[in-house]
Amino acid sequence: MIPTVATLSAVAIASAYQPADFSQETWWLSALKAVFIIVYLILSVLMALWVERRGLGRMQTRPGPNVHGPFGLLQAIADAVKLLTKEDIWTRKSDKFIYILAPTIAAFCAFMIYAVIPMGPNVNLFGYSSPLQMMDMPASTLYILAISALGIYGIVLAGWSTSSTFPLLGSVRSAAQVISYELSMSLAIVTVFLMSGSMSTSEIVAAQDKVWWAFALAPSFVIYIISMVGEVNRLPFDLPEAEGELVAGHMIEYSSMKFAWFFLAEYINMFNVSAVATTLFFGGWHVPFGIEYIWAGANSGWWPMLWFTMKVWFFMFLMIWTRGTLLRFRYDQFMKLGWKVLIPVSLAWLVIVALMQAIRSFWGLNTYALVGGITVLFLIVVVVLMLLPNVEEPAAEDPEEAEVFDAFAGGYPVPPLPGQKLPASPRAARRAQAAATSQPEAITASTPEGGNA
Repeated sequence: MIPTVATLSAVAIASAYQPADFSQETWWLSALKAVFIIVYLILSVLMALWVERRGLGRMQTRPGPNVHGPFGLLQAIADAVKLLTKEDIWTRKSDKFIYILAPTIAAFCAFMIYAVIPMGPNVNLFGYSSPLQMMDMPASTLYILAISALGIYGIVLAGWSTSSTFPLLGSVRSAAQVISYELSMSLAIVTVFLMSGSMSTSEIVAAQDKVWWAFALAPSFVIYIISMVGEVNRLPFDLPEAEGELVAGHMIEYSSMKFAWFFLAEYINMFNVSAVATTLFFGGWHVPFGIEYIWAGANSGWWPMLWFTMKVWFFMFLMIWTRGTLLRFRYDQFMKLGWKVLIPVSLAWLVIVALMQAIRSFWGLNTYALVGGITVLFLIVVVVLMLLPNVEEPAAEDPEEAEVFDAFAGGYPVPPLPGQKLPASPRAARRAQAAATSQPEAITASTPEGGNA
């Protein structure tokens, strides 16, 4: 029997949505994949720097880098050479061991995330069938969360080891930011566990054969996108490095290649969160828009790496776009968004998804229809709540009876809270008295001599 085109297409699609098979993996293949990941990330960072500068230049009506190399493509390499040749500066009171260890921790943890990211299916590597993934485990997503949390130690140690004020403030802000937004990110990822039935990254990608979780779990996807921007300290959430407040945050006292390691870790973390978003919500390395039903080989060979890279760059461009368009949040607004909005909403959505999964297991209903309907209803409720007018607190009925507020209590001036009244300024009283005493003299001087006033 000669297989038809439809049969071959169905077989190709079925084989594409399979977890990674490491049965023929060898130690030297794993080492080769590790080297490839390092080179892939470094080249991606160099390209991201050029794309970001040119993109921001276009948004701000300026050319951007255009001197070094064609279209300024070698600008990032020129910056790296400059940092390599700069003098290494130390602060006198710094702990030199921790001072050097901090950027090493940040960069090392950044490189480790991609080890469990599936970039493609099994391919033929030197006669061995091996997936385009360095390793996978039953708890790969927990590994991602653990390594991303460990990376914050590099920032905290950098601020503490320099014995300087601004770096310490920046590192404390960064720690608070990660604690606040990693909770909502983790709750959003847990819904993916419930729907996929696994914490393995390759199995999560294989579970998105019918629908991407970005559509079935739209609230989780939106929460993750917001949280990932806060996780990597990018605008509008770059408060640990706010130039107007902390100059450069934890990196103030760093120069030469130690500064470059922090800079490299920041951009690699951008690729990390983008790759995690692609893996958990955007179907991983699978071709988008149902092209596999037209082109049977779209999800085989080396083509899936191209689809994966395109999806990752979509999220990278999203972060570059937000940097060029949105303003920085105030710190209180940032914390309010994390603790009062994202965490309660993600927790409520997690309970809803768990209930839907329980209903499906008992009554055998269609999970996708249930979750899809609840997703639409949830989004409608959120939009309605956003459109409702804000209810402001009523002002004090009698301002004169408000408690007098001493702005200099404790020796440091602070602004009054709503409902508090500042005492009269002694300078204002003296000016009013001086104006009252000088007014009769001015009238007398303006009266003609010998005339009647």
